[in-house]
Amino acid sequence: MESISLKEAQNQVDEWIKTIGVRYFSELTNTAILMEEVGELARLMARQYGDQSFKKGEDKDALGDEMADVLWVLICLANQCGIDLEEAFKQNMLKKTQRDSDRHQNNPKLFK
Repeated sequence: MESISLKEAQNQVDEWIKTIGVRYFSELTNTAILMEEVGELARLMARQYGDQSFKKGEDKDALGDEMADVLWVLICLANQCGIDLEEAFKQNMLKKTQRDSDRHQNNPKLFK
């Protein structure tokens, strides 16, 4: 599978919603679903990288799928709110770069 841009991902999700998913859930519902999906990702991270152990029957290889679920719902929300994620990401990177150009390099906690 070849890589796609955020813009292409937004278009693919929108096309899927319109042809298979009937319609977008409300923004509030999708926000609640996003929190649910982030919780599922957090549960898996706690088991894979934290101190918790896996329960019987839990999929130990679901990390990518859980991250994709989070991304899917985030893309739905971006589409609903008229956000171009590609442009928003570029602007966010610029903001972080300008704000944090030397902040992390000067943080002794990161060099322990």
